Amino acid sequence: MANPIHEFANLPRKRAEGAPAWRERAAARGEGAAPTVGLIYNPRSHRNKGQDLDSRVAPDVIVAQPGDRSQLPEALARLAERGIDLLVINGGDGTVRDVLTCGDAIFGDDWPAIAVLPKGKTNALTVDLDAPGDWTLQGAIDAFENGRRILRSPIAITPLDQPGNRALGFILGAGAFTIGTRAGQSAHRLGAFNSLAVGVTTLWGVLQTVFGTRRNPWRSGVRMELLLGQARAPFQHSGKGDAARRQFLLASTLERLPARLKPFGALRKGLKLAVLDQLDRRTTLLVPIVMMGWTNPGLRDRGFHQVSAAQFEMELDDQFILDGEAFPAGRYRIEPGPELEFVAP
Repeated sequence: MANPIHEFANLPRKRAEGAPAWRERAAARGEGAAPTVGLIYNPRSHRNKGQDLDSRVAPDVIVAQPGDRSQLPEALARLAERGIDLLVINGGDGTVRDVLTCGDAIFGDDWPAIAVLPKGKTNALTVDLDAPGDWTLQGAIDAFENGRRILRSPIAITPLDQPGNRALGFILGAGAFTIGTRAGQSAHRLGAFNSLAVGVTTLWGVLQTVFGTRRNPWRSGVRMELLLGQARAPFQHSGKGDAARRQFLLASTLERLPARLKPFGALRKGLKLAVLDQLDRRTTLLVPIVMMGWTNPGLRDRGFHQVSAAQFEMELDDQFILDGEAFPAGRYRIEPGPELEFVAP
């Protein structure tokens, strides 16, 4: 979808209150009735380009194909009015982010079941949900009746100077993560996608950090203040490098990541953070095995931090990334969003 979602002022502000009309319509159909399915189709998603939409699956599939993000709220509102039981998102992680962000004002804390067809350059959410790469609309409809239901809460990101607006997504990163996302775009142009792109970008980042100087942006990090919980406790620092700068930040509510990465160590549930202080070259050599889940009691002293948090605030002097798209520097509150029910095979 086309327009920058980080223009928070352009997002719908009204929050849903009480039991929305769509839920009442869905309940009125009664047990045993065929589900009404709403499909958000993004023709710009990587694996949808050049493909014709085939929705000839069931008469109760309502298709919305918004031209850009500005049309998403209206499209979702129409689906809500029809009382859909299942919302199918056909696209990648960026499409999911856009749909959840724009639907936040429509569905509030009471969403229909959601299925995601992995059609983007990156599909981290469907890796976590164990959805097959060739999952179809019909497969998602069948799974609504006979598949699994997996609960996940996206990350809710609110700019502190615009408290009426927020964005929802699943993977937030800053520092070297922002640089790595730009490098990942180069990997995409070379034909590397999904787990391969993650692996290529990680390897390149490690090489830059090991052999680069302190002026290298991979090593210099960004000015970053982190405050944990409602008490806004300052995030710990190892004393390695500049205490005002962090080399890397990653936050997510997903429990499994692409390429079998485990940057949060043994932490699985809820909102998790992995933060690196300014590492020396020798410690940087540990990054690949830490990212694969290796832990050691001395990691914090070396500048690696893996924590869970009910919420946190961050202030950055550089852009951060949410599900592949850049958001501006500033002060933000990050917390779990609504608990969503995802359909999986």
